[in-house]
Amino acid sequence: MKLYSHPLSGHAHRARLFLSLIGATADIVDVDLSAGEHKSPDFLALNPFGQLPVLQDGDVVISDSNAILVYLGKKYASEGWLPEEPAAAAAVQRWLSVAAGEIAYGPGAARLVTLFGAKFDTEEVIARAHRILGLIDTHLVGREWVATTRPTIADVALYSYIARAPEGNVDRSAYRNVTAWLERIEALPGFQSFQKSPVGIVEAA
Repeated sequence: MKLYSHPLSGHAHRARLFLSLIGATADIVDVDLSAGEHKSPDFLALNPFGQLPVLQDGDVVISDSNAILVYLGKKYASEGWLPEEPAAAAAVQRWLSVAAGEIAYGPGAARLVTLFGAKFDTEEVIARAHRILGLIDTHLVGREWVATTRPTIADVALYSYIARAPEGNVDRSAYRNVTAWLERIEALPGFQSFQKSPVGIVEAA
């Protein structure tokens, strides 16, 4: 397998983190975003959206970070990471949607503003971040994991941008349950940290 990635992309980190957690091996191909490699003809042949990450597994090419988690969960991971039982599967999907929605446009967007100069309304995206962090913090009362009684790809999908929320001036200190959840993920065998971002690097979604 090959994973087309960038070390500062939260979406790409989801895929790298899950590969590491399940002990799967992939060659990491760093794509130079500042040079526009993600918009080159060769890369667009893999993903016409011009976004990272992209997973190539033989003749199978998967783009979109959450789709990659599903693919890896189905093909290479134990069942618990992507449960088949209907209610549990629905719970995982719900949080994948949150990762692609409220997380991307809350803490993810706030990080893009402060570190990469994205043209979002700072107060609005920080407020969105606090709203979703508050909801997750409440959801985690009496729970260790967001979707089921064990870690799933839902936890992996949510982790990266929540872990790096302070880079977007989003203070996580009030969210004790979220902090404990982050620590549980970081204690999992095979955990791979998300590199901190310097100013001036442009990130692909």
